[in-house]
Amino acid sequence: MLGLTGGIATGKSTVSRHLRRLGAYVIDADKVAHQVTMPGTPGYLKVVERFGGEVVTPEGALDRKALGRIVFGDREALSALNSIVHPLVIEETHNMLDGLDRCFAGRGARACVVLDVPLLFEAGIDRICDEIWVVAVDLELQIKRLRERDGYSREEALSRIRSQMPLEEKTACADVVIDNSGSIEHTQRIVSSLWHELNRRLER
Repeated sequence: MLGLTGGIATGKSTVSRHLRRLGAYVIDADKVAHQVTMPGTPGYLKVVERFGGEVVTPEGALDRKALGRIVFGDREALSALNSIVHPLVIEETHNMLDGLDRCFAGRGARACVVLDVPLLFEAGIDRICDEIWVVAVDLELQIKRLRERDGYSREEALSRIRSQMPLEEKTACADVVIDNSGSIEHTQRIVSSLWHELNRRLER
């Protein structure tokens, strides 16, 4: 099982999408986190209980932008949010993996599974991975991409970057570091080569 992670705005989603095209079964932790905090779920109720009605939209869903404004730059609030969401994401991920095992019993299903998790190390999900790939760019490019993508000021971008585990620590723990500072096509070529090599190793 492959763990895929990186820092915010490093291009992890670009790598994840390409892995899907190459045939990987990708479990996207961000989507799982949305699922476990949908209105009416225990996760949703715990988040609202902790952060109040200001993180709820008029339609009754979580206002994720409002929640972000609260937790980014406030380590205690971010820790509280993670303590609610991380265990639920881990539990649901295990449920999905168990479902794959039942569907593909005896056919090595997990070998083709990619866990796409922004907070892979922070949530402790790295412990269930056989190999870890980290997508990385230098800090200035990370800031530039985040500002262009989301319209943040430099200070806001830095606040979001610093709310995560330092990218240098993630790369130090990685089996593979993917430099995504070039073109999309260049990154896709790197990922294709890595994926084919991984599958060759698994077939031995």
